[in-house]
Amino acid sequence: MATAVIDGIQTRYEVLGDGPPILMFSPGGFDATLDKWSTQSVYARIKLLDHLPKKYTCIVFDRRETGQSGGRVERLTWEHYARQGQELLAHLGFSRAHVIGACMGCSVAAAFAATGPQLVDRLVLYWPVGGANYRIQGHARFDEHAAYVRQHGLAGVVALAGESDKPFGGDPRGGPWVSVLRRDRAFAEAYAKLDRDAYLLLLAVTARTLFDRDTAPGAEPEDLLRLDIPTLIVPGNDHAHTISAARYFEECFTRADYWDVPVEGQTEATAPARILAFLGRHASA
Repeated sequence: MATAVIDGIQTRYEVLGDGPPILMFSPGGFDATLDKWSTQSVYARIKLLDHLPKKYTCIVFDRRETGQSGGRVERLTWEHYARQGQELLAHLGFSRAHVIGACMGCSVAAAFAATGPQLVDRLVLYWPVGGANYRIQGHARFDEHAAYVRQHGLAGVVALAGESDKPFGGDPRGGPWVSVLRRDRAFAEAYAKLDRDAYLLLLAVTARTLFDRDTAPGAEPEDLLRLDIPTLIVPGNDHAHTISAARYFEECFTRADYWDVPVEGQTEATAPARILAFLGRHASA
């Protein structure tokens, strides 16, 4: 493991394998740590990091505000998350890369492609998040945190953070900065002194920014439609990773390759081979 200051934020990352680079935006929602590629649901089953590093340099990292990466209290947008990946890529000396996003990382990867298309060779979106239930749940999570802040104050959030190891998704009361509060005493002290009402306004605009549609969030469709990036889309099929979200991305990416396979057909025998075949095609194909 290594760390670097990326966009002013301490970032934990790991580089695996050798070959052309793949920048990988982790699954895990608001707990998008690099280990989720090996431990979470479908990714534990398909074992991408057992296969991709044999042919590629895989760059995995803890998204800001998760795991051992730091954070900054500000209005969070998909572009903020994408910028972390862009600057990490530059820090490692790569001018372009394949990009893989998984789960909520698909929305980050879409923002990455929309804001820096010159950085992307090929794009893989594995189980995009989206749909009405995903938007509703996202707003509800922020609302629960806001209610806790109103009742207990920001010092109360700091105290709560020290009582468990649950991320924002596991216990919304702790908020999107809860992982940093646990690890960084100076951050926690500054957080506790923030103006409560200003912080509540920040929460409201962040929730509205991140969960702004019933399709797949991340980038405006007009920006995606202008891209000329070969894109492999692999659908999930549950309340957060909806087929409709995957089909929406298929509609928005003009060079989409939609892998129409049910979740049970996505195995270690099939998924890594499908991704490797897609990445191995000539860029003009």
